[in-house]
Amino acid sequence: MTTQTHPVDHELVQAAAHVARTRCRGDNHTMAAAARARDGRIITAVNAYHFTGGPCAELVLIGTAAAQGAYELETIVAVGDRDRGVVPPCGRCRQVLLDYFPDIEVIVGEDARTRTVRITDLLPESYVWADHQLDAE
Repeated sequence: MTTQTHPVDHELVQAAAHVARTRCRGDNHTMAAAARARDGRIITAVNAYHFTGGPCAELVLIGTAAAQGAYELETIVAVGDRDRGVVPPCGRCRQVLLDYFPDIEVIVGEDARTRTVRITDLLPESYVWADHQLDAE
């Protein structure tokens, strides 16, 4: 499989990095995420770490976006605190992003190798939740 890359939204990476640098404190908030909504807005969020498995920044961002009326996200990125840079989404986040936004693009990679790929490239041969739901009728 060949992964097609797209231009990197550097403003989005900078927004996530800013939130990681200024809002992530201690062990409870260690990752920040930023996403661009279809209307151009940038929405940001941080994770809520807890030993029981608190939500990742990407999942918090989905709820935050909905609370702000942004239901269509085009691109997302996560950045770690302490200048860890861009961090790819975990498996759970990849699945949730695919189910909520099957066309979303994700910024991954480090430094000069930062690139934007479709979520389907990060989760090939994926299970699509909607495809396996019984029709209500």
